[in-house]
Amino acid sequence: MPLWHVYHPADAFSEQHKREFAEEVTGFYARFGLPRFYVVTLFHPVPRESFLVGGVPSGDTVRVVIEHIARHADDQGLRERMAGALGRLLARHTQERGLHCEFHVDETPRDLWMIDGLAPPPTGSEEEQLWARENKPVPY
Repeated sequence: MPLWHVYHPADAFSEQHKREFAEEVTGFYARFGLPRFYVVTLFHPVPRESFLVGGVPSGDTVRVVIEHIARHADDQGLRERMAGALGRLLARHTQERGLHCEFHVDETPRDLWMIDGLAPPPTGSEEEQLWARENKPVPY
């Protein structure tokens, strides 16, 4: 699953903006065949006095931690293209609104991942396609 942790100033995103942001994140992965329910976006509002950048309180910084479990990018060129695409996606919700943004991606081993007690089906398999169509885990 892609799991996004978005740490942000408390007033940075309205409820509507959060939904739009999460929908864009979900769409990014769905276009590559991932089931939409794999994508989880968590918004963590942080008070200015608790959001320290270089030891100084910041009221205009967004820090995003992305965990990739369902897919890993092993090719350097693919990794660079992915980082660029994620940066552009984030810019629409941060830099273009006057917020500073930093992100990183962790790749978690797929064999340490389960949903509702099920190991997700192999990448690109018929079972994974079924999960995408049903938008939920289905025993296989």
